[in-house]
Amino acid sequence: MIHPKPFLLLLLAAPVLLSGCFVVHPPCVQPDDIEHCRTLALPPMASDCATTECRAPLTTEAPLLVDATKPPPAWDLKLDDVIRLGLENSKVLRDIGGSVLRTPALAQTVHDPAIQATDPRFGMEGALAAFDAQVTTKLVSQHNDRAYNNLFLGGGAFLFQQDLDNFDTDITKRTATGATFSLRHHVDYDANNAPANHFPSAWNTNYEAYARQPLLQGAGVDFNRIAGPNGSPGQINGVVIARINNTASTAEFEIALRDLLSNLENAYWDLYYAYRELDAKIAARDAALSTWRFIHANVQEGRGYTKLQEVQALEQYYRFQEDVIDALGGRNVDRTRTNNGSNGGTFRGVGGLHAAERRLRMWMSVPINDGKLIRPTDEPPKVKIVYDWSELTCEALTRRPELRRQRAQVERAEAELVANKNFLLPQLDLIGRYRLRGFGQDWMGARDPSDPYANALSNLTSGQFQEWEMGFEYSMPLGFRRGYAAVRNAQLRIARERVILEDQERQVIHDLSAAYADTQRAYMLMELAYNRLVACQDQSRRAYDSFFKLGGKVSLELVLDARIRLAEAETGYHRARIEYAVALKNVHFENGSLLEHDGAVVADAPRYAPDRSAAMSLRVGADDSARMNYVMSEPIRRPTGEIATPPAGLEPPRGFAGEQIDTQVVPAQFQSAVPQPMPPQQELPPPHTDAAIDATGAGRADRR
Repeated sequence: MIHPKPFLLLLLAAPVLLSGCFVVHPPCVQPDDIEHCRTLALPPMASDCATTECRAPLTTEAPLLVDATKPPPAWDLKLDDVIRLGLENSKVLRDIGGSVLRTPALAQTVHDPAIQATDPRFGMEGALAAFDAQVTTKLVSQHNDRAYNNLFLGGGAFLFQQDLDNFDTDITKRTATGATFSLRHHVDYDANNAPANHFPSAWNTNYEAYARQPLLQGAGVDFNRIAGPNGSPGQINGVVIARINNTASTAEFEIALRDLLSNLENAYWDLYYAYRELDAKIAARDAALSTWRFIHANVQEGRGYTKLQEVQALEQYYRFQEDVIDALGGRNVDRTRTNNGSNGGTFRGVGGLHAAERRLRMWMSVPINDGKLIRPTDEPPKVKIVYDWSELTCEALTRRPELRRQRAQVERAEAELVANKNFLLPQLDLIGRYRLRGFGQDWMGARDPSDPYANALSNLTSGQFQEWEMGFEYSMPLGFRRGYAAVRNAQLRIARERVILEDQERQVIHDLSAAYADTQRAYMLMELAYNRLVACQDQSRRAYDSFFKLGGKVSLELVLDARIRLAEAETGYHRARIEYAVALKNVHFENGSLLEHDGAVVADAPRYAPDRSAAMSLRVGADDSARMNYVMSEPIRRPTGEIATPPAGLEPPRGFAGEQIDTQVVPAQFQSAVPQPMPPQQELPPPHTDAAIDATGAGRADRR
């Protein structure tokens, strides 16, 4: 007969051995969606990234230069397209200034909410895992060979020899009420040489059910969901806390996404202004060149114009040419962005077409250089917007993600107070145990079927040996010093988070008030800038007419100053329009509706459905249902009297045609961002010195 011990040990050990095949290298849940799972087996990347393969995914084009021989192809984009591309391409919700390089750990990415949710320590799954059933299996074999000085200790044997095997399996489960339930199975095999034994070897087996239910400390669904089954003062990390952490993480993500959308709009209008400023500079330069050519031709023919006037016109041409180069290339300076004076961004009014275009590409996460030049096709708003202040304030206090994030901190502190109060209770647990035993010479099968203890398994199922226990277990610290400290700490944290929330709400109302008032200021300035532009048109026309008709007898400084003022007025008008557009955007920023305004939705963010029956679109073709209530007002008022008309041969201000304030059609000057090449060198006289000017008969007193 084959002894059952080796076979039984192999059978019992099989689950333990097989289980190792499934837990050493757990596979990813969704290998197709998690890039890390696909790259674990790849060799490490070389540290030297100077190869073409490393640089090719970023860009293969050189940056655009101001001395380009021909304008690059245009890439027409609406603001909605810019926002769509920015949302599609941006994996890192970047901030300005290269913070992703300096402090990458603080950078917000699209993966951060999922990382928080799947955190094994502070995420929802990690908190729920504390309630998972735990399976424990143990198999131990030992051989004992010892001598006893007392026969009773060795069961009647002075030299005691024993083979002992133990196999234990239990399943333990924690519940939301704080109870612990366990189901255990024990089997042991004991073969020894004690003469007092009934059998030379015997098997013991039993099944046991165990339960422990806290009645005071640790009891209740609320406590266990807040603190978790292993919570202690200062270590509160249950399912409720994990959910609050997820809420705060979602609010953080929404803040970063809102800032990205705001910066996309800021960069778009910066680029629009750069185009308009470049147009004004080109028009001023071309007018200065025409003036110099006219004076130069008359000086050559001796028609009354002086050499000093020619040099003055030439100096203005070079000045405007400098402005054109600067307006085309731009400098690396701080531009419109969030938190640069206002939360949503205060318009800087910095030109530079190429610099503004590269910056917009950075926010859109598209190749920085691809041989094309982005060209905005949307126009800034030109109608007066009147908001409902009561609706703005109500929605701002509800929508702002900063306030939702802080309310989550208040909620967490309040939940921790509830859990910490539970630690002021003594530990009183109700315990119960039931055990069913079996004993036999063999575990299964029988050498002597007539012996009631020949089979341990059969003896177990007969129910001959049953045991149980029930009772209470009580413990408490004298003084509850740690518990009272935890409660007091939680109360102070609640007070702190609440006063911060109140101050944040006050700050939100302040910032919203500033943005609300700024829309009125920007609109009034836009009116005045337009009227100033019309006046400058009239001034420039009259100055040019007087100078050319009277043969240069009118002061040329007046003519040149009028041209400078006209260029400044045109640039100032477009600056005012962009300031108004940014101001309207900032109202949505401060109101907390910028995502909805731009058509973006965060999946886990709360939904808002205010009454928008009177809502109208701020942008042509935009979604009306996501706009703030406002009232359409009259367009910008025209000044009284005749509107100035530029004289023949003088370029009108770009973007204007007669009385039109604006046009939805892209003007011809928008077709190319690169100015016309410099005039041929032979058409320009050499630089003049003081002696050369004096030789023409115009003394220093005349020049002063």
